[in-house]
Amino acid sequence: MSRYTGAVCKICRREGMKLFLKGERCFTDKCAIEQREYPPGQHGQGRVRATEYRVHLREKQKVRSTYGVSEAQFRRYYDMAKRKKGVTGEQLLQLLERRLDNIVYRLGFAPSRNGARQLISHGHIRVNGHKVNVPSFLINAGDEVEVKEKSKKLEAIGVSLENREQRGFHDWLEVDKDARKGRVKALPERKDMPATIQETLIIEYYSK
Repeated sequence: MSRYTGAVCKICRREGMKLFLKGERCFTDKCAIEQREYPPGQHGQGRVRATEYRVHLREKQKVRSTYGVSEAQFRRYYDMAKRKKGVTGEQLLQLLERRLDNIVYRLGFAPSRNGARQLISHGHIRVNGHKVNVPSFLINAGDEVEVKEKSKKLEAIGVSLENREQRGFHDWLEVDKDARKGRVKALPERKDMPATIQETLIIEYYSK
């Protein structure tokens, strides 16, 4: 399945909430949700029957869009989560949070996960001193993620870090803003993950 390349603001409007897909724009009055809270399309303001299947599907699609993964990738993460010990829903979210593009975004090196994927694909990111250009690379506790030496002066990274610092960093991450470096102190727990996600609905979707 190919990656979605259309207007990402339409995705937020479809899900009825901010998914923060456009970086800093999502924190301003220009955000599409602030201007038009109804779904996109000709029938966006019409009444929609909220069936059980639709509720489950929309929750899955919302999480997929948030982390920017394809259906095939998402299904693989679900299968991996089922094989792990613990609550499947929490294991699924933890796998998504461990993706390198998400870590780069959480560390503030990029304003969005899409921006983080570009940094990684273009070779600007190092993991434990080694170049990694795969956005789906899974990070472990104790791993260090940094911007390569030649890219540390990129203005876009500096601006993104300043904005992230104003909103605060996650407790499970350690950030050295000046060195453009971060470390995963521990894998995120459920309290560290988005409270707006109802992972039980996703598990029920795949369990049918």
